[in-house]
Amino acid sequence: MERTIALVVCLILGAVIGWFGEQAPRALSPDAPAEVFSAGRALADIEIIAREPHPTGSRANFAVREHLVERMTALGLSPQVTVARPVWTREIAGKPYVTGARIENLTGVLPGRDRTAPALALMAHYDSVPRSPGAGDDATGVAAILEIIGVLRARGQPERDVIVIFTDGEEIGLLGARAYFEQPGAAERIGLLINLEARGSAGRVNMFQTGVNGGPTIDLYARVSPRSPSNSLAGFAYEQMPNDTDFTVPRDLGVAGLNYAFAGRQFDYHSPTAGAETLSPGSVQDIGDHALAATIAAAYSDTLPGQGPDRVYAPLPGGKIVAYEPSLGWGLLAGAALLLILGAFRARRAGQEIRILDVAQGALAGVYVLLAGAVVLRFARQATGVGFGYLEQRELLAQAARFEVVVILLALGVVLLAAAALAKGGMRATTALMAVGAGLGCQIGGWDLPALALGLVAGLVALITFGRPAQRSASWIGLLAMGLTGGLALQATVPTTAFLITWPLLLACLGAALTSLGAARALPLRVSLILLGGVGLGWLGFAIHAVYVNLDMVELLAILAWLAAFLLWPFAHPKMGGAGRITALLVLGAGFLLLAVVRFDPPWSSRYPQATMAQYLVDQTAGQAHRLEAAPHLTEWSRRLLSPDGKAIGPVDASPVWRRPVQGAAAAMLDLPAPRFDLDAGGGRQVLSATPPAGAVTLILELRSTAPIEDVRLNGRPVDLLATPGQWSQLRWSADPQPVQVSFSPQAASGTVEIRYGAITPSWPLGATPPPPRPDDVMAFDSGDSTIVKGETSLNW
Repeated sequence: MERTIALVVCLILGAVIGWFGEQAPRALSPDAPAEVFSAGRALADIEIIAREPHPTGSRANFAVREHLVERMTALGLSPQVTVARPVWTREIAGKPYVTGARIENLTGVLPGRDRTAPALALMAHYDSVPRSPGAGDDATGVAAILEIIGVLRARGQPERDVIVIFTDGEEIGLLGARAYFEQPGAAERIGLLINLEARGSAGRVNMFQTGVNGGPTIDLYARVSPRSPSNSLAGFAYEQMPNDTDFTVPRDLGVAGLNYAFAGRQFDYHSPTAGAETLSPGSVQDIGDHALAATIAAAYSDTLPGQGPDRVYAPLPGGKIVAYEPSLGWGLLAGAALLLILGAFRARRAGQEIRILDVAQGALAGVYVLLAGAVVLRFARQATGVGFGYLEQRELLAQAARFEVVVILLALGVVLLAAAALAKGGMRATTALMAVGAGLGCQIGGWDLPALALGLVAGLVALITFGRPAQRSASWIGLLAMGLTGGLALQATVPTTAFLITWPLLLACLGAALTSLGAARALPLRVSLILLGGVGLGWLGFAIHAVYVNLDMVELLAILAWLAAFLLWPFAHPKMGGAGRITALLVLGAGFLLLAVVRFDPPWSSRYPQATMAQYLVDQTAGQAHRLEAAPHLTEWSRRLLSPDGKAIGPVDASPVWRRPVQGAAAAMLDLPAPRFDLDAGGGRQVLSATPPAGAVTLILELRSTAPIEDVRLNGRPVDLLATPGQWSQLRWSADPQPVQVSFSPQAASGTVEIRYGAITPSWPLGATPPPPRPDDVMAFDSGDSTIVKGETSLNW
């Protein structure tokens, strides 16, 4: 009972520390001193910028631009509006895809004392996605920069120029950033760039990316950063992901910088619910405090950080960032090893028997926590019935907090079950069946061979490990030794991330040495063990929450459960095993019960509505029309929209707008304007002009040439279109009423350009029966409530 109480106290302490670590600072009111960042003042701009959705090229975005010009003028930035038509080329499934648009960037300069010194740049984008007001993404970043400029003016002239860059077209391919940094000398002029972003409407701010070889920049950040959960593991993880921000463009050109974002309440990301009223003022204050601290450090310094080897950086308990050379990790691991050896030596001297078999069982119990934890959590994710994907997971985002509790309970339950099974012995069947059962459960929705393999291997480990009881101290040695092995492996391969294992391992080994592997009875030593465990668990909270919020891969939390086991083991491994087993089963039971609530209690409400993407498709070649629902799941409203008269609902080919079939039903054919295409010869080149229909915001073209051509240009820019005869390539052009032109030099006397087109107009077509009224718990999302015209044509030369 005593150790159960200690376990509960340790968990509560860790939860409290972790909770406080995730709390954003108090938002300062508009009447705060001019020399400090005020979220209240920034929110005044956010409310104007995020008054309505303002995608690139829309009238609403032009209104935002005019407001920003006015604000920048008042701040003495002498703003300039630059119109450009940048392009972005990439390859998908072996085929070239080109994206472009007409964009309008805004730039201004706060002059510094030394106009020749490398400048500091502050960057954010002012466009939003369709249907979303974009209060977080990225009205917050824009408003924060305006507030920071006001603070700099109040503090006095900076040492160097501070350039403000408000980009357009970020949401359609970082186009504004591409246009800005295509200008000669733009990248060379900037010595340090601070980019502000958001993915949601709340949460603590993370500095998650620096320039290449950004060690000196990290040193600056660590020196001035307010309390923060930022760490080099997040930076490494972000680099492995396909995500991009505007900072990607200058970073690829060698510009040093800091990239900040908050990422809580992701239901609001790119959503109609992303208004100023749902935005956390504390998160606005947090991103402003962080960006201002770095801005002041750079703007008023004689020098800016250069390039240097990457650094390990992470928050201490309490949020203070520390940074150090990766090689120091070897010393920390050596310290952990020495503490572990000291604990084992003292335990032996105190008369404890440290058997090799018990040590091996402890190590294998750690393997079980990793494998069984991963498969149980994977089962939980699949048991929610929610699909994987950007739109599919919105049902979980609408109840993110309670599913997070589910995964924490299940991960903790696996740790407690492993410890209790090792203490009691004779629990091979229980532990093996749970792991194998979870692996089999993952097969219900379709074959999931990785989960099945994990479950079977975890079951085998359970059969080997939990047949006989193992002594607490010896098994803790085995668990920590396994942690030491993992830390050494990570230190050798990805040293900037090894702190995730090394730091909690150090705390656990210190506790093991102080209490001679958990056997000490003196009250101060027992209290110290609880405090070390609570602090360690609270510190792990930043990683637990970050992994849960940012990655729809809850099985990764098994690694963090394994790390938590280092700290919980002396409390979770009871002498007799009975109370520990009951506690473990109760925790697991609570997790599965709450999982059932997540599965069977729909979360939809006026605050968290279901997303629909209704579209009216007119196929001008086939002479057919359909009502579409492009969201992956049909709501009751969608079914009424598609089939008010009982017509069959089924897959519809909506290419080239959608690469996958979408659900739809036949609708009345309408006579709508089509794009206009012309192919003219001039100067030995052919020029294909494509003019979108009036009101269309996006024109999508799939192009194929029957004969060889070369030197293909899009509005005069070289692009990888039509490179291979007979192969389709795609062009997506947005926010431009003017014709888009593709010119090329034919290598044959005659040939044909085949065209498949799709044009999107952001409104329901006149003459069509309007969609039925939406209930409060249903909303139009992204390109919803729009009209698509599609068709095919060809032109000869």
